[in-house]
Amino acid sequence: MSSSRPFGRALCAMVTPFTDDGSLDIDGAQELATRLVDDGCDGLVLSGTTGESPTTSDAEKAALVRAVVEAVGDRAAIVAGVGTADTRHTVELAREAERAGADGVLVIAPYYSRPPQAAIEAHLRRVADAVGVPLMLYDIPGRTGVRIEPETVLRLAEHPRVVAVKDCAYDLLGSTKVIALGGLAYYSGCEEMNLPLYAVGGAGFVSTVANAAAPRMRAVLDAYDAGDNARAARFNQLTLPLAELMMASGLPGTVTAKALLGALGRPGGPVREPLQPAGRETADGLLDAYERLERAAVQPLV
Repeated sequence: MSSSRPFGRALCAMVTPFTDDGSLDIDGAQELATRLVDDGCDGLVLSGTTGESPTTSDAEKAALVRAVVEAVGDRAAIVAGVGTADTRHTVELAREAERAGADGVLVIAPYYSRPPQAAIEAHLRRVADAVGVPLMLYDIPGRTGVRIEPETVLRLAEHPRVVAVKDCAYDLLGSTKVIALGGLAYYSGCEEMNLPLYAVGGAGFVSTVANAAAPRMRAVLDAYDAGDNARAARFNQLTLPLAELMMASGLPGTVTAKALLGALGRPGGPVREPLQPAGRETADGLLDAYERLERAAVQPLV
């Protein structure tokens, strides 16, 4: 991967497949990971928000990394989510992910405690100092309750192992400034920001929708890179109905992604409590939107 795109362009925030009894589905994870890479994903982000990290054990997280690395080898970058509210625990998870074969780690700001920026910076530096693999910072204040402010990101960018940001802050101005000044790879973590962030110098995306529609999400970037902005915009528009249903319907993306994967006969399995599965009407609506996207994607663009 290039230094400007250390984990590639098109990354999937992969679900963590479970069996019907709720245990980790290693075979399913390997099958899904292989399909995602075959479908054009340059990287897979494991044990993030979509991967149900709050309800998987440390041992399960490490086993998932090992299984996916075994399945895809060097065909894709593997980034392991290691974020917790506890600095010591986060460092332990990061070291274990590195030992399991991850190419990088995804680290959020500590949640619930609502630490000030100096404490957030110290937390993230502790993790970066503890491992030999690169870090992707995960700025998602809607879940953590705190920002990793642009000024903090710029200071962290001086660390040799802080190389990327997964951006869910909805601050295009701040992100654009950091892209210009910090030399970090910015990955959109919100589907509606994929193309706008890419157009101002972003590195790509980390997408939940890609669990089911990776080729369609990647096609937007491919068209933009080919210099066909109108085609990129049109492809982006085609993905919006499915993205809206999956990410803005009032249900967590994990729930909708697993519902759609189940409707498609792909690995995913149930969600873990406190999440609850989507109802049949929701699953049918997701499948309909997916099928409409697939039909539209093969039609000539006029």
